[in-house]
Amino acid sequence: MGYFRILAAIPGFFLSAFLLMLIWGWLITPEFGLATISYVHSMLITIVLWITVAPLAAGGRWHHHH
Repeated sequence: MGYFRILAAIPGFFLSAFLLMLIWGWLITPEFGLATISYVHSMLITIVLWITVAPLAAGGRWHHHH
């Protein structure tokens, strides 16, 4: 993954974290009675998800090319 692709993904990361926070607050919290999460917690969750999913996505793409 190139440096510029990482830079290009940064706004998407913040947007993902923001959307996760909103979705959590609107849908998950009332439905399951869980505590709301802050933007910082949302960013941490997003980072963990990205680190977990990115190698799988990259691996999937890699197999299609070779």
